[in-house]
Amino acid sequence: MGDDHTSARPLRADARRNRERVLQIAQEALASDGLTISFDEIARRAGFGVGTVYRHFPTKEALFEAVLLGRIERFVADARAQATAEDAGKAFFGWFTRVVEQAAANQALCDMLDSGSGMAFRPGSTLEDDFADAVGRLLARAQRAGAVRRDLAAADVLDLLRGCLAAERRARTRAGAARMAGVICDGMRAGAD
Repeated sequence: MGDDHTSARPLRADARRNRERVLQIAQEALASDGLTISFDEIARRAGFGVGTVYRHFPTKEALFEAVLLGRIERFVADARAQATAEDAGKAFFGWFTRVVEQAAANQALCDMLDSGSGMAFRPGSTLEDDFADAVGRLLARAQRAGAVRRDLAAADVLDLLRGCLAAERRARTRAGAARMAGVICDGMRAGAD
């Protein structure tokens, strides 16, 4: 995640707790308010002065990166785990639906995944490639099992994911996200072409 700014010295227990509190509050604030939440508001909600937040995260972007990239890392880990599931089709469609539903419930994550230029990763990060690779492997396995259309590429799945999020942002309900994911999954199934 975005921990590059911390020193090699381990954090004291209280500093570690403060950092975790800031991350927790930032995650909640980003989920409800999106990327427009201010550093001062995050500090206020955490019960700290803004200086405490700055000690752990020198910029708002560094804090948001730590929170959001952690979530993307969990999506990648889930896709990799699902790539070994016995039922490849169920694993693929379940993963796609979970990502849509979880991202839809988090405004900032939705903003990040739905950005027109792709995902906003720091230079040198391999996470965007890891995400695409994990989706590609999960997709290929589901295609070999005959569960997913053969004419889909990983890039198509990522575009469909972004499309679901864009549609959900208009609907603003978790039920809307689940419905949209279901419609898209039906279109990706083998035989839907």
